[in-house]
Amino acid sequence: MSYQVNGAAIEADEDGYIVNLDEWSKELAEEIAKAEGLEMTDDHWKVIDFLRNYYDEFQIAPAIRVLVKNAKKKLGPDIGNNKTLEAMFPDGAAKQGCKIAGLPKPTGCV
Repeated sequence: MSYQVNGAAIEADEDGYIVNLDEWSKELAEEIAKAEGLEMTDDHWKVIDFLRNYYDEFQIAPAIRVLVKNAKKKLGPDIGNNKTLEAMFPDGAAKQGCKIAGLPKPTGCV
């Protein structure tokens, strides 16, 4: 599987997660979101930026509990809650959010 961005093929695994994390870009995130059936909003980008910063700091993609807890602290209670995150990322905030953010599949995601 691969995503097409600016004429280049970006390789992804069978679940749609990119293979080379260094190939991530906002353009690629838009393509992944489109493939996931999502239209990115400012709030989506806040979550994506949060996920990428979390990964940069801890070298691990956060599981959903960690995501909700830390998003509430960093992004506020309007975004950092299960209901809002699930509405934004219907296939799972951690799983789908990390895919769009160009990160590995979070630990514990099936």
